[in-house]
Amino acid sequence: MFEWSETDLMIRDAVRGFVDKELRPRLDELESGELPPYPVIRKLFAQFGIDAMSDEAVRKSLARERAGESAAGASEENSQDSMMAVLISELSGVSLGLVSALGVSLGLGAATIRARGTLAQKERWLADLMTMRKVASWAITEPDSGSDAFGGMQTTVRRDGDDYILNGQKTFITNGPYADVVIVYAKLDDGTTAKRDRKVLTFVLDSGMPGFTQGKPFKKMGLHASPTGQLFFDDVRLGRDRLLGETEEHSSGDGRESARSSFTAERVGVAFQALGIIEECLRLSVDYARARTLWGQEIGRFQLIQLKLAKMEVARINVRNMVFSTLERGRAGKPPSLAEASAMKLYASEAATDVAMDAIQLFGGNGYMQEYRVEQLARDAKSLMIYAGSNEIQVTHIAKGLLADSATKR
Repeated sequence: MFEWSETDLMIRDAVRGFVDKELRPRLDELESGELPPYPVIRKLFAQFGIDAMSDEAVRKSLARERAGESAAGASEENSQDSMMAVLISELSGVSLGLVSALGVSLGLGAATIRARGTLAQKERWLADLMTMRKVASWAITEPDSGSDAFGGMQTTVRRDGDDYILNGQKTFITNGPYADVVIVYAKLDDGTTAKRDRKVLTFVLDSGMPGFTQGKPFKKMGLHASPTGQLFFDDVRLGRDRLLGETEEHSSGDGRESARSSFTAERVGVAFQALGIIEECLRLSVDYARARTLWGQEIGRFQLIQLKLAKMEVARINVRNMVFSTLERGRAGKPPSLAEASAMKLYASEAATDVAMDAIQLFGGNGYMQEYRVEQLARDAKSLMIYAGSNEIQVTHIAKGLLADSATKR
C-alpha cells in the first residue's frame, strides 16, 4: 500500500466536511471544557452511520458466538482499518483530545470486553459501548505506578465468598470523570503471594456503584477536549459476573497479557494521531509561509523557512509510511509486535512534537497565540510522548524485543 484508496479518499473528504461544519466552529467550547467530546462523537457516528453499522456488527458477532461459530475472519476487520486510520488522522489534526476520548472508549474499553469477556458480558456491555451510547474508560495507571504499571500496582481485590472487594485508586484515566463503564486492573490479594508477583485480574464496573467515586477532570497542558481524572475504590463489592472471563484462570493468561495486547494497539494508534498533527501543522505552515511577507517578500522564499517546511514534509512521509506498512501487514495477518509498536510510537510522537514546535517558530509571535492554532497542536503533540507509555519506557521495550530476537536467531 503506497497511497490511500479511492474509498479512503472519499471518506477523508467527507470527514473534512464534518470537521469544517461541526468541529472547527466548536473548538473553543471543546478546549474550554464547556462542551464534552461525547455529543460531537455521537453526531459523527450518526452522520456517517457508524452507530448503526456497529450495532449490526455486534449483533451478528454475538449471534455467531451463541451458535458456536467462529468469529469473522481478520480480513473483514482489516478491510476497515485504513478507513479508521483516515478518520483518526483527520480528526487528530483538529482535536486530538476528542480522538483520545473516542480511542480509549472503543480501542481499549470496548475492545478489552470483546477480546476477554464471556458471551454474557459482551451481551451486557458491548453494543452500548461500540455505538458510543455509553462511554468507557480503561484504568491501569496509579499515582505510584506509571511505567511500572504491574509491579507497582497497589489497587487490590480480595475474595469474599463468591464476590470480590476492590480497594485503591487510579489516575490519569481518560474519560474517567464521565465514563459509564470502567475496565479496572487490580492485583489479587490472596494473603500469601508477594505483592509484585500477585495475579492481575480485570473487572468491569458501572458508574454509580457503591464505593466507586469518579473524580473531577484534571486541568492539563494539552488534550483539553479529553476529560482525564482519578478513580477511587472503597470496598466496592464485585460479583464474579464483573470479572472478565468470569474466571481467574483465563486461557490467555491474567490481566497482564490483556493489558499488553492493548498497549500494542494503543501505540500503533499514536502513529495515526501523529500523522494527523503533522499534516495539519504542515498545511498551516505552508499557507502562512505564502501569506506572510517580510522585507517585501513571502517568508516562504527564505531558506531557513524552507528548511523547516522540508523537515516537516520528511516527517510526514516517514510517519505516513509507518501507517501504510502497519495497514498492509494487518491485511497480511502479520500485525506489529509490542516492540515494533513501541518503535512506531517513539518515532511518531517525537516527529509530531518537533514539527509542531517548528510550526510555532515559523509563525513567530503569532504562533504563540491561540488564534493561530499551532500552539494547541504543539500542546497536544507533546502528550503523545507521555501517554500510552512514556517514550523512555518505549526504548526499553524496543531493546528487549531486539535482544530477544537476536537470541532466538542464534
